[in-house]
Amino acid sequence: MAAILSLSSSFKFVINDNTPRRQPKRASEFINNYDPVKQKTFKYVKTPNFQSNSSVRKTNLSHQMENFISYVERGFVDTAIQLFDEMDKTSTFVWNLAIRVLTNNGLFKEALDLYHQMLVQGVRADRFTFPFVIKACGGCLDLVKGQNVHSKLFTVGLDLDLHISNSLILMYAKCGYIDFAEKVFDEMPVRDLVSWNTMINGYILVNDGLRSLERVRGMQQHRIQPDRFTIVSALHASSLMCSLPKGKEVHTLVIKSELERNEMVQTSLIDMYGKCGGIRYAERVFNMNSRIHVAAWNTMIHGYALNGQPFESFSCFRKLQENGLKPDNVSLINLLPSCSQVGSLLRGKAIHAYIIRMGFLPHIVLETALIDMYGKCEEPGLAKLIFNQMHSRNLISHNTLISALGQNSQYRDSLKLFCDMWNDGFKPDAITVTAILPAYSELAHLREGKQIHGYAVKSGFCSNTFVLNSLTYMYSKCGDLVSARDVFDGNFLKDVTSWNTIIMAYAIHGCGEISVDLFSEMKKKGIRPNSSTFVSVLTSCSVSGMVEEGWNYFTEMKSEYGIDPCIEHYGCMLDLLGRVGDLSKAEELITKMPLEPTYRIWGSLLAASRKHKNVELAEYAAKQILPLEHDNTGLYVLLSNLYAETGRWEDVRRVKSIMESQRVTKTIGLTMVDVKGKTFKFTDQDRSHEQSHLIYHVLDIILQNPVGRLVKFKPVDFLRRKSKSADWHSVRLAVCFGLISTSIGTHVLVRKNVRICEDCHDVMKKISLVCRREIIVGDSKIYHHFEDGQCSCRDYW
Repeated sequence: MAAILSLSSSFKFVINDNTPRRQPKRASEFINNYDPVKQKTFKYVKTPNFQSNSSVRKTNLSHQMENFISYVERGFVDTAIQLFDEMDKTSTFVWNLAIRVLTNNGLFKEALDLYHQMLVQGVRADRFTFPFVIKACGGCLDLVKGQNVHSKLFTVGLDLDLHISNSLILMYAKCGYIDFAEKVFDEMPVRDLVSWNTMINGYILVNDGLRSLERVRGMQQHRIQPDRFTIVSALHASSLMCSLPKGKEVHTLVIKSELERNEMVQTSLIDMYGKCGGIRYAERVFNMNSRIHVAAWNTMIHGYALNGQPFESFSCFRKLQENGLKPDNVSLINLLPSCSQVGSLLRGKAIHAYIIRMGFLPHIVLETALIDMYGKCEEPGLAKLIFNQMHSRNLISHNTLISALGQNSQYRDSLKLFCDMWNDGFKPDAITVTAILPAYSELAHLREGKQIHGYAVKSGFCSNTFVLNSLTYMYSKCGDLVSARDVFDGNFLKDVTSWNTIIMAYAIHGCGEISVDLFSEMKKKGIRPNSSTFVSVLTSCSVSGMVEEGWNYFTEMKSEYGIDPCIEHYGCMLDLLGRVGDLSKAEELITKMPLEPTYRIWGSLLAASRKHKNVELAEYAAKQILPLEHDNTGLYVLLSNLYAETGRWEDVRRVKSIMESQRVTKTIGLTMVDVKGKTFKFTDQDRSHEQSHLIYHVLDIILQNPVGRLVKFKPVDFLRRKSKSADWHSVRLAVCFGLISTSIGTHVLVRKNVRICEDCHDVMKKISLVCRREIIVGDSKIYHHFEDGQCSCRDYW
């Protein structure tokens, strides 16, 4: 949103105090200058002693039209329409003027109603009527009415009129039917500069920068000199393509056309270079300006934010004020993303306070930018507060809050807002679908997610790469790997995010070999991997225990692609080394890290030490975690379990005593089951369900199955102390209930950033053999709350 406004701000000009200000036109002047082609005056004769009846009528009509225009401009549309109904409307001129006034004030529906009323009353529309009627159709995005008006042009012989054809091109482009606009343009016998500019801008309206630039070249081949509007459109087309070379070509055209000193063109150049990653070129153009206006400063602020230079953005804002210029609302809209980039909630609140002091609110775009900032600064409560206080809301403000809630794991609130948006009459667009799908993913609502997929297909969003990426993620998180792959294969415009998503999808489902093959295919397609790609690939190697391949990719990341490993990459390598039991190399990797180890890094070492019964290394890792997170429940639970498994019961009691003194309580295991759209909850040793006797009976059968013992490691003392609590863990009860309640299988969903442990995975395979039911790890029917990144059911199988 800020990006769009920064470009639109380039069309604003600063008026100095010494610049003569033009007084606004009176309504009578507006009436006299109504003709868009030639100045056609509306005069009536005044005599000192006598006025004819026709002169009186013209005088009354002029006053009535003045009142009509005044009512429309002040927002009293109903009063204006009522006044118009009382007027003498035998002249086409009066209808044309009323339709024009309504259209120019954004009242497109009212203008179209007036046009239909004009036809009903038998008044003939002329060449001055249709441009504004077509403009109203484009404003309403009503293709059907636009085509009806177009067909009428053939009956009245105005289908080849230059000005009407220009209006048709813009109308079709606004409605998204650029092919129809091209047909009108190609069939025009005569084209002027406006025709070319409208066609060039039409491609921009449908986000087709390439064909827009091709029309600019075609315009030059026809020896038509471009003006500033042509240049601005061409620069915008280069921005859409994110093509710095194309932008430089347009800059050359600017110099040849001698438009480099035009303020609008200068601002558009800065905007283009900022969006195409050439921030240094933007600085050069900015510094070459002899008279820098607020729009140029705003564009420069936004350019720094787009290029990941938030502190330069703040510095530019301060210099704007030091140069005696007053920031406007666009300045603040462009500055707020910089607060999000550095995670500076304090700066964001300071800007919010400045906005309030300057009286910029209410302003729907500025309020939406504040919602986005608070969401990214992990303050969803403040984001919701601003949203609730908004005087008016649009689809963009709803989308922004949905994204903000999703980013802060408030998925149920996000879904509630999505439903409220439907009830308020807002139709979700592609951005809405992209924003809401992660909520269905994290809450494991596969059925509802499929409904959103169906809506995306019906609405024509399935050519949108962002929507397809979100659908791939949703299906993979909900365990439907087949559908995830189908969506991925159907994406004909795959970007690096598309590949990252499907590689990680196979990784979290234990298909590391397929992930690695996809990574190789990605490189063959010419897609350059980024930092997230290597997180996905290293996760695949970790899941599949491919140590050698993991080290190769870890080295390749820096040597071939120049990507410095971050904390996530080191975490993947530690997990890989921990799985294969190479604890000494894992410890060495931590000590040689150029980054400060986080509690998650030490937690990975602690979990690996516990798995391989290395008490000494586990205690060392625990000592490193305590200063970072003294209230980490998983730390105490892992240590306690390790001591219990090795028979050190004094240490078990000591850990429990520390937990009591620190008031740290173990999270109660809770497993929720979705059966036929109804959710059932289970806790450890739960007997509250009405079918508990049957559940425990099935559990006893499973525990005594002939396939093999389910428990990999259960020391005698540990069993005696735990009694039957391990056998009656909530996960087991949920699985048994799922087995007796459905014939389609039992599904266990792994929560965010957590993989199910190897022990549980083996047990699921055994249960599927015993019960002759399919158990899919990662689907949406049964899911368990995990503790601090560890599978809390590891001890209980």
